Amino acid sequence: MPLLIALAAASSACVARVTDGDSLRLCSGERVRLSGIDAPELRGSSRCSAASRERLKNSRNPAWCDHAKGERARIAMEKFILRGTVRIERQGFDAYKRTLARVTVDGRDAGRWLISQGLARPWR
Repeated sequence: MPLLIALAAASSACVARVTDGDSLRLCSGERVRLSGIDAPELRGSSRCSAASRERLKNSRNPAWCDHAKGERARIAMEKFILRGTVRIERQGFDAYKRTLARVTVDGRDAGRWLISQGLARPWR
């Protein structure tokens, strides 16, 4: 059984859409959150409400509410995943029951690439 899990974790993925700079929806409906990074929030994000910003201001990862940069991160991720074969290495789940995963395209780490472009930061 562990061998099957390892094979499934290394398989290529069909991405239906990029939700934002650090989240994807697979063709299967699975919601995937890139592990280890934080991209800016898009307009309308609940993390950017006044109450959430106040609640998160002293956290390790306060809300990053640069909406223009958030849109650039989403578009950059869309273009990045079109470059080749997308692979998902599942690592667990977050508090919202999304799959936490390392996402690569032809072996290149999507999260590290977004950070190198200034469109994401390491998750603290």
